[in-house]
Amino acid sequence: MSKAASNLFKRVVTLGAALVGAIALVGGIAGYLVAAMPGLISALIGAGLAFVFVTLTALSVWVGGKLPLGGFFGVVLGGWLLKVIGFVLLMGALKNADFISGPVLFFTLVASIMGTLAVDSVLVLKARIPIEPAA
Repeated sequence: MSKAASNLFKRVVTLGAALVGAIALVGGIAGYLVAAMPGLISALIGAGLAFVFVTLTALSVWVGGKLPLGGFFGVVLGGWLLKVIGFVLLMGALKNADFISGPVLFFTLVASIMGTLAVDSVLVLKARIPIEPAA
């Protein structure tokens, strides 16, 4: 994998973390104002989950990029399945929790996911990664 590609993954994780941190701060304050402590906790859980997702995505693409094409798709699909299963299990565990504000958690997750998708898209579109010849 080229140095440009490695730098891209570092930027994705760094900017994704900064965005999720800002969303945690703003969402935490707004959640606290709307729903007191359950709102704050919900915003922090939503932002933390988004950070885990953005990190797993970058990590799976980075690891997969070192493998042949079949291995790449296997690692990326495995990471995606891990995220889906983890999300379903976490939402199932938090479904009836009294310390969660559902709307705050939902809107924090939506803001975090849309924001990290935008960061990923912009960084990949602006990346200057040279094409390496096949061996």
